[in-house]
Amino acid sequence: MEIHDAIERADREGFTREPPKTLKGQIGYLLKQLGSAKAVAQEIGVTADSVNRYRRGARKHARADVAAKIDDAVRQRWQPQVRKRRQRQAATTGGITVETRARFGYTAPVGTTDDGRFRRLTVHLPPEYARRLFEARDAGASDQQMRGIIAEGFKEVYFQDGGGRAMGLSDVEINDIDYLDLDY
Repeated sequence: MEIHDAIERADREGFTREPPKTLKGQIGYLLKQLGSAKAVAQEIGVTADSVNRYRRGARKHARADVAAKIDDAVRQRWQPQVRKRRQRQAATTGGITVETRARFGYTAPVGTTDDGRFRRLTVHLPPEYARRLFEARDAGASDQQMRGIIAEGFKEVYFQDGGGRAMGLSDVEINDIDYLDLDY
């Protein structure tokens, strides 16, 4: 889930305020968002009584696995308007910057090298690719499908330089990703 994780990280970097850090603050926020202790309990996998103890401060700390679920639930819901605004801007005007170190392979005309090799690239993709990535993620696309969108963008922007070179190049593939980071 490399690309899904990269989008999630980029979303978090756009927060204009930090989410609540204390257990009591996080539970209070989730109660406002979900409406009841029962709904929060179902979301994080504990009983409603436990949620109420966290809310009152009777329990100051949750088990590590429950604390991680609480933190994830808060971060998923934190500042949805900020996330939507940043994604809308990336998809319409700003585009998306992809930084990665991965093995790139491609199909090229006879007589040219098409051996895959590791490259470290930072490429700014046009808004169309940002829009396609967000739509694919929202539709439940696999990481492989999302890699295909990024590979297509790299082919157009980096390898073919917007139509200025390597016109015979087709089917760029991204494999063996060391790291992948997105910014928008």
